[in-house]
Amino acid sequence: MRILFVCSRNQWRSPTAEAVFRKHPGWQVKSAGTAAGARRKVTLELLSWADIIFVMEKKHKQRLHEKFGTALNARKVVVLFIPDNYRYMDPELIEILKDSVKPYLPFSGNPPRAAAAVQNNDEEKYND
Repeated sequence: MRILFVCSRNQWRSPTAEAVFRKHPGWQVKSAGTAAGARRKVTLELLSWADIIFVMEKKHKQRLHEKFGTALNARKVVVLFIPDNYRYMDPELIEILKDSVKPYLPFSGNPPRAAAAVQNNDEEKYND
């Protein structure tokens, strides 16, 4: 399963989600942002790649529809309703992310552990 997480600037929420879920067997996970200054911007290629797209706020879904229109018609886009109140790898954000995606993703066993995600993420750091 190919999963795309989207926030505004791709600095805190969506990279956290990518770090937490990318080690799950059978999942390929990427993140991107909708803002012009995003670290990694959402592209048509990324949207086409994804089986499911998780956006942090309703405004992100609206921005995707405004920019990519009909390209999203065949894509499942889920709003997680996670406000921009968290830093990268914030433990509360990690728990919210895990709880929010559970209904949409086929977890085999338990969701990934936050400590493992932090430990496996030493090669990438995101700063605002």
